[in-house]
Amino acid sequence: MPIIVNLDVMMAKRKMSLNELSEKVGLTLSNLSVLKTGKARAIRFSTLEAICKTLDCQPADILEYKEE
Repeated sequence: MPIIVNLDVMMAKRKMSLNELSEKVGLTLSNLSVLKTGKARAIRFSTLEAICKTLDCQPADILEYKEE
């Protein structure tokens, strides 16, 4: 898939664990883990907004497009 998820990079930059992000965003660990590993097929804008607000970043900091 040409969409790369850099959630782990942003979490490392903010020194935030998956548990902490899960609590602050209000998502289960399993859902965040699926997103973090790039196995998610979709993401809701409300989820993306909550993640960006919590990590103080832009959507482009988390999602990246690369041609195959």
